Amino acid sequence: MNQRFESAKQLYANAGVDAEAALKTLAEIPVSVHCWQGDDVLGLEGATSLSGGIQTTGNYPARARNFEELKADLHLAFSEMPGKKRLNLHANYAILGDELGKIDRDEYRPEHFAPWVAFAKEEGLDGIDFNPTFFAHPKMKDGLTLSSPDEEIRKFWVRHGKACLKIAAYLGKEFGKPCLVNIWIPDGFKDVPADRLSPRLRLKKSLDEMLEGYDKKWVIPAVESKVFGIGVESYTVGSNEFYQNYAATRGICCLLDNGHYHPLEYVSDKIPALLAFYDKVALHVSRGVRWDSDHVVVFEDELKEIAKEVVRNGGTDRVMIALDYFDASINRISAWVTGQRSMQKALLYALLLPNGKLKELQEKGDFTQLMFLQEQVKLLPLGDIWSEYLARQKVCENYYEKIMTYEAKVLKERV
Repeated sequence: MNQRFESAKQLYANAGVDAEAALKTLAEIPVSVHCWQGDDVLGLEGATSLSGGIQTTGNYPARARNFEELKADLHLAFSEMPGKKRLNLHANYAILGDELGKIDRDEYRPEHFAPWVAFAKEEGLDGIDFNPTFFAHPKMKDGLTLSSPDEEIRKFWVRHGKACLKIAAYLGKEFGKPCLVNIWIPDGFKDVPADRLSPRLRLKKSLDEMLEGYDKKWVIPAVESKVFGIGVESYTVGSNEFYQNYAATRGICCLLDNGHYHPLEYVSDKIPALLAFYDKVALHVSRGVRWDSDHVVVFEDELKEIAKEVVRNGGTDRVMIALDYFDASINRISAWVTGQRSMQKALLYALLLPNGKLKELQEKGDFTQLMFLQEQVKLLPLGDIWSEYLARQKVCENYYEKIMTYEAKVLKERV
């Protein structure tokens, strides 16, 4: 018997919290793990650099250079991640084989992702989520894709989006669960535009064309806003206001990335606002430092607040959680595991709060006792419950040593 866990469990019980129920719930909340942390978002199309408002910084050696290396790194990462996991893919991770360089993104088909399906099933994953790749491509004309005034360019990207929705339907069917398709575009202008409306009208038209006839049983489309990007500092076509109105009028999902807003806007506050109107809300959990810098997720205040809003608003089956960061300054596998465990810690923290009692105190207007209790529970022994969770999930607390051994034996050969 784990005496520390039993003691911690009793302390939480004294606060009105069932720790066993929290562990059971946590184990069933899927977190979608992004493939692009492993290779600095370059994909498998042969790209050597990024463009389109995205930048990965750092020169840590031994990024994955091909499908086999990326699979091997993900395999290790997944083995050190507790809980239920999904895989999040971008379209530029297609396995093209002999078609590499012969077909473009608007011609990608489900079979180009069948190897990923096989891998995900081998890993026992809960499913695969998907993202069209609207960046790092020659057909980004003047920094625009779906909002381009060049009809040929615009239609190319519409075809790419439609192809991705068909791929997503295939992925959903393979796992018997819907596939979240997140639509983010880098479109915008570096300096103050002369016309803010026309690009957004073209984007609306493009999205309508993309979404025509998609498989609603297996595909959950989502649109992701961003306040600005590198090279598009003055105007972003896909703004928060545009996408929230688009999603509301089209019956699709909004995706919130907590690096995509002004520094004093908090995604934790936006989650319950959207849950009041939407059946589902999607998250890309990142960590912005001064801007959308996609730092590795750590167990800090805003992550805790995000998890609290998911849990206490009954959103564990309504809020789709995915990770989205890419750090090339540290070991990439450790970055994966650290971020995923941090998300799980935050969810456990939220599940171990006496949420019913806290809500009751707020409704009664007893703000003095509310503040007192909120401060009291912060020092309850979360770590002892977390250690028990890791033991039940059969993963070690110290993943660092295993990853460093892998680096010494495997990653060093890539340099």
